[in-house]
Amino acid sequence: MQKTLSIYDTTIGKKAIAAATGLILYGFVIVHMAGNLQLFLGPEKYNAYAAMLKATPALVWGARGVLSVSVLLHIATTLSLVGHSAGARPVGYRQKTLAATNYAAMTMRYGGPALALFILFHLAHFTFPGVAMGNYRHEHVDIYSNVVHGFSVPWVTLIYVAAQTCLGFHLYHGAWSLFQTLGISHPRYNPMLRLIPKAIGVGVAAGNIAMPLAVLAGVIR
Repeated sequence: MQKTLSIYDTTIGKKAIAAATGLILYGFVIVHMAGNLQLFLGPEKYNAYAAMLKATPALVWGARGVLSVSVLLHIATTLSLVGHSAGARPVGYRQKTLAATNYAAMTMRYGGPALALFILFHLAHFTFPGVAMGNYRHEHVDIYSNVVHGFSVPWVTLIYVAAQTCLGFHLYHGAWSLFQTLGISHPRYNPMLRLIPKAIGVGVAAGNIAMPLAVLAGVIR
């Protein structure tokens, strides 16, 4: 007696789940960046934004719950798809070229685990428990001061810049894969369609990198 296939048992189903969870994570990344860019508006605005989030625990914990499930599903589904792809060709290619699968595609395999480790680092740095990475005291009220002091440490800024570069590539290739999963692909329009994933990847990476570099350069202090 054969088992009835569920959506998760099929490659198309897994790609659909990866796309849906990817969309959720896209939304979070963009909203998170937009909120953090208020750092350029000064301590009063930024601390007020942080206080607003703390004053709405239902919203924050609800978002964290959805994000946690989305991240776990996204990782599990992506790993399953990678394993399925590798299993379909147990003998590797004699000569490997990087034509269609460009450098952004390669970062999906290596950048994904790196981003997962960065997320843990980022949460420990600014959220829980809140770790001072330099010669300063981490405050749970003055979030602006934590960010400025944290990014004043060169090696910390270097980690953030490297991680956001990986994120930019990941978002670019992820958005392009999403288009293909949804069937939004045509040889005539693909060059134009590729501009959207590029804009998302570059825009998010540039926005997130601007903050630590601005602190390190003394623009934000």
